[in-house]
Amino acid sequence: MSSSPALARRLGLADAAFIGLGSMIGAGVFSVWAPAAQAAGAGLLIGLAIAAVIAFCNATASAQLAAAHPTSGGTYAYGRAELGPWWGFIAGWCFVIGKLASCAAMALVFAAYAAPPGWERPVAVAAVVALATVNLLGVTRTAQLIRVIVVTVLLGLAVVVAAGVAAPPHPIAASTLLDGGIPGILQAAGLLFFAFAGYARIATMGEEVRDPARTIPRAIVIALGAAVAVYAVIAVVALAALGPALAHSSAPLADVATAAGWGWAQPVIRVAAAAASLGALLALIAGIGRTSLAMAREGDLPRVFAAVHPRWRVPHRAEIAIAIVVIAAVLLVDLRGAIGFSSFGVLLYYLIANLSALRQRGAARRYPRALQLVGVVGCAALALSLPWQAVAAGVAVVVFGVAGRAIRLRAQR
Repeated sequence: MSSSPALARRLGLADAAFIGLGSMIGAGVFSVWAPAAQAAGAGLLIGLAIAAVIAFCNATASAQLAAAHPTSGGTYAYGRAELGPWWGFIAGWCFVIGKLASCAAMALVFAAYAAPPGWERPVAVAAVVALATVNLLGVTRTAQLIRVIVVTVLLGLAVVVAAGVAAPPHPIAASTLLDGGIPGILQAAGLLFFAFAGYARIATMGEEVRDPARTIPRAIVIALGAAVAVYAVIAVVALAALGPALAHSSAPLADVATAAGWGWAQPVIRVAAAAASLGALLALIAGIGRTSLAMAREGDLPRVFAAVHPRWRVPHRAEIAIAIVVIAAVLLVDLRGAIGFSSFGVLLYYLIANLSALRQRGAARRYPRALQLVGVVGCAALALSLPWQAVAAGVAVVVFGVAGRAIRLRAQR
């Protein structure tokens, strides 16, 4: 174990809930509706319900585990405690690689809204550097900035809802909900799950939350409930305002304002989209840093990353390394590839979270085992619904990580 200072418990319920909400109300809510509509048409509403159910199962598993294991690392720590070191390692590895890809995706989405043509990648790199610096200055500053970002995004979404109400309606017929078929609906659910996958960011910060056994479960449920409500309203508004054109829109929420004749709202929505991307990126960097810290403490990542800054009380070496990797990804990968790869890693991470929660007994149990069984099956089904390229790349990287750990353990013996 590292002899460096421990992380400080500075976050209350509101801070933790805002971090979770800021992780979910991100770039996905501004970009995911068109591909989901391409896959399922109006059936994206069913896909949204499926994604929300699986997200709820995963969130309750994470909340139950966090109450019993109030430490940094999320499912990496839970998997080690409940299933064994190998399961914990796979969860932590999937989280780190998946969320590094998510960081690159969020930075690229921010640049798509905020940068002039041709400057997208330099602006994305600048965003990563700026937000990594904020995280290095301490977790309370992270929480304060996320509050501002979440409020900005919600105000922008309120403008979208008002524009949708004012736009000429395209009625949603119940008979069209199944037009995409079961495969299309599952694909839409997988795409929409990417927009949800931020609620357990709170659990990765368990060492910095006051009264974690009580605060973390409540914050996760509050954040997820708020995000589901926001997504449901936006989905109905976008479908009603744009109809079939939603599937072909590159900026669906901006097009809602156009459909209402509200040209003045376009800059407002663009600012909100940029802020949402920044909020998700900020919380992602913080979450990966804490999981990397936990893995380094156990030797599953180089122990040099187990250091905590004596003044700012953050895992500064891990967060600097994260920023460097994300910058490289921003310069090399495209948005679609980053999202698919990220989704695969995150779904495996939550699958292990549900398996870990299934093992808990007695006073540690807070939710029925049936929820965790649904979570296991749901995560597997959505992972298999992803494009084969994403699945193949994800399997290859997981195998690489497992092989690396096996070689290290063999060398130690």
